Amino acid sequence: MKVPHIIGVDLSKKSIDLFSHELQVHFKIENSVDGFHQVLKWLRNQKISFSQVMIVMEHTGLYSYHLEAFLIKHQIRFSKVPALAIKRSLGLVRGKNDKIDAQRIARFGFEKRDMLVESKEPDKAMERLSMLHSTRDRLVKHRTSLVCAVKEYRGILKESDSIIQSQLQVIKVFNEQINKIEIQIDQLIGKQQSINQNFRLLKSIKGIGKVTATATIIKTRNFKSFSNPRKFACYCGTAPFEHSSGKTVRRKTRISHLADKEMKTLLDQAAKSAIQYDKELKNYYQRRIEEGKSKKSTINIVRNKLIYRMFAVIKRQTAFVENYLQTA
Repeated sequence: MKVPHIIGVDLSKKSIDLFSHELQVHFKIENSVDGFHQVLKWLRNQKISFSQVMIVMEHTGLYSYHLEAFLIKHQIRFSKVPALAIKRSLGLVRGKNDKIDAQRIARFGFEKRDMLVESKEPDKAMERLSMLHSTRDRLVKHRTSLVCAVKEYRGILKESDSIIQSQLQVIKVFNEQINKIEIQIDQLIGKQQSINQNFRLLKSIKGIGKVTATATIIKTRNFKSFSNPRKFACYCGTAPFEHSSGKTVRRKTRISHLADKEMKTLLDQAAKSAIQYDKELKNYYQRRIEEGKSKKSTINIVRNKLIYRMFAVIKRQTAFVENYLQTA
């Protein structure tokens, strides 16, 4: 994508640093609507058309939420890129501050301007589902921490001790709030026909439960962000890659540590469940283990098989049917 004017943006909770690559100008604004209007004023003063601008920013979660909405409203294009991609493009660097970070992002955007992908207006239902899912995940982690603490205290204290009872009360509150969030997730999925259809199709695959199905829909933007299962497997960190160089370096294929850790963990849990309840995958797992193959690599193969099954049922728009007798 070719645009005349690239502006790099470094976001924080309270402020935003911007750097124009073409003009080599830096300016700082508040991360607020008043600050966003200062950007519009600056562009007008520089006689730069909104259609000639591309804002380049890192994925920063909620920090960019209001800025993105403002840019969409005023039809200013923007592209969100992974922070790691920017970091690796810089080579060896020393020192950093907000101004330098904005400058580096602008330089990255200029160098990669032909490859920048314009970010689109997010689907409101998908954004809400993502927030609910992440909130549930956060609550579950806090609850798990307390549950582990209670188990440890039970080894040295009486059940009636206030230390145990206070934590049990908090766990009870977490259970109630998690249940409320899960109800909202179910209601939201039920109201969105396309999401609900794909959700049901994913759950037809043994090993894929509600949480994994929901996370997959969120990560793939309801299967619009990834064109094939191999790309999603790369994103999840389950796709094996060759490691060789010349005639001397010949290593085993291995997966990359660069991955969506949440999705990778969910797929790992799904794979372990699938080899318990899916006859074909159970037979496949046992056969490889008997052949002396490692459990870790076999689990990873099962994870990839589940990814391919998910994309298959979505493409066909038909539920998964176990066909073990014919495939065994």
